[in-house]
Amino acid sequence: MKLTFTNDQHRTYMEFNDTVGREWVQVFEGDTDFYNAAYWDLFNNMWRSRTPVRKTDALKFMTGIKSAHTAGKYLEAALKKGLLIEQDNPKDARSKLLTLSADLRKRMDAFFDYSVTEMFKACKQIDGMR
Repeated sequence: MKLTFTNDQHRTYMEFNDTVGREWVQVFEGDTDFYNAAYWDLFNNMWRSRTPVRKTDALKFMTGIKSAHTAGKYLEAALKKGLLIEQDNPKDARSKLLTLSADLRKRMDAFFDYSVTEMFKACKQIDGMR
């Protein structure tokens, strides 16, 4: 298989990923418990939704977690930390709704802004290696 990019370009991409990963930890003020693919999936999908989601749907956002019980433990940890807010569902009293806390949404907005900036830098650097 012929590769499209050089080893140096691959390394630049890896450095970009490392930079973004370090910044993701800072979203949680250095708490590495949230440096986890399950939380990445959960929080990013909740950020995308922009509206409250049913708790059962939030559990499904964690695609790497096959057990609803285990996914529930992740949700409970995020709720306990104040990263998620739980409220009654006005349309269905049997279910709960979850949203990102205003503080987490603000930190994630800043994270994405930083990440896109870093992505542009990495792309420019990779393109300059052609």
